[in-house]
Amino acid sequence: MRHDRRQADAWRSYAGPNLGYIWEKFEQYEQDPAMVEPEYREMFEQYGPPPAEADAWPSQGEARRKDAAQPKDAAVPDAAIKRAIAAGKLVLQIRTHGHLGANLDPLGLETAGDSRLFEPETYGLTQEDLAAMPAASVWEEAPPDIRNGAEAVARLKEAYTQCIAYEFAQVHDRLERGWLIRRAEIEGCPPKLEESERKALLARLIEVEEFERFLHRTFAGQKRFSIEGLDMLVPMLDDIVRGAAEAGTGHVMMGMAHRGRLNVLAHVLGKPYGAIFSEFHHSPNKDLVPSEGSMGINVGWTGDVKYHLGRRYDLPGSDSRKVRIMLADNPSHLEFVNPLVEGFARAAQEERDKAGFPERDTARALPVLIHGDAAFAGEGIVAETLNLGSLRGYSSGGTIHIIANNRVGFTTDTKDARSTRYASDLAKGYEIPVVHVNADNPEACMAAVRMALDYRMRFRKDFLIDLVGYRRFGHNEMDDPDATQPLMYRKVKEHPTAAALYGEALMGQGLVDRAEVDRLRDETCRKLQQAYETVKQHGTLDPAQTAAEQAGAEGVNGGIRTAVSLERLKRLTSKMLEWPERFTVYPKLRRILERRAEAWEAGGAADWSLAETMAFATMLEDGVPIRLSGQDAERGTFAHRHLVLHDPESGETYCPLHRISGAKASFAVYNSPLSEAGVLGFDYGYSVLAPETLVIWEAQYGDFANAAQVIFDQFIAAGRAKWSQRSGLVILLPHGYEGQGPEHSSARLERFLQLAADRNWTVANLTRSSQYFHLLRRQAATANTNAMRPLVLMAPKSLIRHPRVASPAEEFTDGEFRPVLEQPGTGEQPERVARLILCSGKIAVDLEEALPKGEANEALHIVRVERLYPFPEQELQEIAARYPKLEELAWVQEEPRNMGAWFYAEPYLRALAPQGAAVRYIGRPERSSPASGYQHVHGYEQHFIVREALNPTQARTE
Repeated sequence: MRHDRRQADAWRSYAGPNLGYIWEKFEQYEQDPAMVEPEYREMFEQYGPPPAEADAWPSQGEARRKDAAQPKDAAVPDAAIKRAIAAGKLVLQIRTHGHLGANLDPLGLETAGDSRLFEPETYGLTQEDLAAMPAASVWEEAPPDIRNGAEAVARLKEAYTQCIAYEFAQVHDRLERGWLIRRAEIEGCPPKLEESERKALLARLIEVEEFERFLHRTFAGQKRFSIEGLDMLVPMLDDIVRGAAEAGTGHVMMGMAHRGRLNVLAHVLGKPYGAIFSEFHHSPNKDLVPSEGSMGINVGWTGDVKYHLGRRYDLPGSDSRKVRIMLADNPSHLEFVNPLVEGFARAAQEERDKAGFPERDTARALPVLIHGDAAFAGEGIVAETLNLGSLRGYSSGGTIHIIANNRVGFTTDTKDARSTRYASDLAKGYEIPVVHVNADNPEACMAAVRMALDYRMRFRKDFLIDLVGYRRFGHNEMDDPDATQPLMYRKVKEHPTAAALYGEALMGQGLVDRAEVDRLRDETCRKLQQAYETVKQHGTLDPAQTAAEQAGAEGVNGGIRTAVSLERLKRLTSKMLEWPERFTVYPKLRRILERRAEAWEAGGAADWSLAETMAFATMLEDGVPIRLSGQDAERGTFAHRHLVLHDPESGETYCPLHRISGAKASFAVYNSPLSEAGVLGFDYGYSVLAPETLVIWEAQYGDFANAAQVIFDQFIAAGRAKWSQRSGLVILLPHGYEGQGPEHSSARLERFLQLAADRNWTVANLTRSSQYFHLLRRQAATANTNAMRPLVLMAPKSLIRHPRVASPAEEFTDGEFRPVLEQPGTGEQPERVARLILCSGKIAVDLEEALPKGEANEALHIVRVERLYPFPEQELQEIAARYPKLEELAWVQEEPRNMGAWFYAEPYLRALAPQGAAVRYIGRPERSSPASGYQHVHGYEQHFIVREALNPTQARTE
């Protein structure tokens, strides 16, 4: 077989086992070209078969001399080729599956992996065979001190099967995978720490350990969810923060559950010992607190239990390296903080003061997520968050994930907690590099975290560290784990701490002596005791942790002007219809868009989508950034929005809102993945970190908000009361009964009203496009003020294009948002009105359409409650007072009786009703399912509700 010089140059970098591997690929290629990767297929097509070198394994110098002396077509013996292939397989197995043989269990409870994968004999090789091979033929980048193949294999085994275990095979990018392999083999193990770093690491471990011991002694029996067994988490986070600061990163955003949280707050986020002790000091008797979320434990200090609290902290240092660290507040719903932290980071990375999409620099903020091993495998929100990692609207430029792996979930062993070998296996589906490291090997842990940080900074992608340790006590310090893990805890009681093990190692190396270790412990204990004595005398609280702000009593409009001039509306609408040259708008859509210009003329009216577009356009001119996301948000679920246009010929896209000449802020709209909890959590986090921005999340159908209920319950509804967490997030939930079945009718309005208290948010159900316009502009005007609250809006579906919902120009130029609207043509003769009908949303439009003309309207008056929470009591009292002969008040709704707003509104109606007047409910009966799936049943029920509402003789008394 002969090769010209061009072919030889192409194959020059392949030798030894690599050449054997290439021959394997070529044999597959000869059988079927589709069996090999495209890059190999291309090489074989261009250069033909790889060469058979004369002697595959002498030193490089000898190889060159022999190559010069021998004919180019000399054949390699079959045995030599087989040994080369076998050596290649051996190295491949070490790199791919070396993690199976690594020592990752501090307690020694796990059975050792099958080491035969990493033994030369498994592949028909002897040590003599390997020793005869040059190091470079086995390991391409072998260090100079490696003399032959046997030493190369031994060093690779040490790198992959001892102090750290690597899983990189899932990383498909060759550049990234090559970088990871070189880092693991050349720099990873043994890790390289300076003498000063080792001493500082020991001192930090002693601080971590003594802090937990002090809490255990001083506050016996109180829950703290200690870090013990995973003590290295704190030095690892220290190193991430330090590395981020040196790289010029301005923000490090962290999220974690309560395991180890107090220690992280104290040592990474600078929370004073006294502040933490005061939270224990003011806690009630532990016997009165049955669970971690008990209300009793809140008495005297804050809106949540101490191990749910977050903190913001500016790391001291020079201005050029200053970094703000943030630990997100998090309830016991563990992993649900993950998307919030991603939203925090994205908000911190973006500049929003110019037109167009925000300008983003991923180096500005680094997200770090600390997971539980059982929760990482068990909670679906983890997968939702990981899926956001590379999406254009949600990527944060790489997150460092650390699994705080104590191998017990509450009281459940891993065999009952997951179906995968490792807690981290989910991450491999997203091509995230994974490093497993023994938490009792401090220097290996530091090597892992530095690899993670460098990878993130270089490639802007996620990296995961599986920190494998144990849990020294039970799930909490009041729990006895011996009952469920007796063998594990027999080992734990005998096992030295990480600080003790590392101290012995450094003493063995002569870096410290026993006296120095004892001095470090004594100094730490003295600091802790002094802080505690101060608390006992003065009850010191954390000055950085303020109490929840009290909700203000701002009115609906609060003096805010939301109307705009007619000239401005016409100008902006015209601007929206200007498209770039050579950009083709889909013809059918073009006609629809061009008709919008007629809305502002006499006799015209603006529908829902135009009202929204004008609200956005005027906000951008006013300098308010906007972010809108959701499934199909660019065009709108009901093909009504079309804020991003698609050229049907070129496929190019164009957003007219990016071309407003007077825009002073960015506009971002993103189609989200098919995810509710993850995306809503992300957008909520974004709104908290960017309070000046109008952030909108739109559900495809309001019913789908079910899948994000934890985010609503724990964060959006209660975050302000628990953690002083302010947000102006707008939530659009398409709602309305149109015969589309139980999953496309109800946004579960009742749930949001049940959660409404302390003016925590606004809940609205609108029936006019102008109302939507004014409410959005009011929401933007309150951004970054104490009046800011989330807005939950029951958005329309069929009403989006309904002519009775479209509003004339004067409602935009002279109006404002009104919490109640009165139905024209009813209640015009107050002395004759006996019935007052209250309703909200689409049913009001159905009633308007069904209203008979003439005398039939005189006995009733219909009022639409546009803002349900806060309930417009004063406005309704003023209306009711105009009708002295009221005999009944009726609440009319589409939803079943046990759903919708009836149970929420009933007490207000009874307080509103004059003495002797009846209060009635008109709507569907109680149901377990929100709506019928049969169109004819829906039509009959809807007709019945409207007829009952407009015919007093058939109304049912409650």
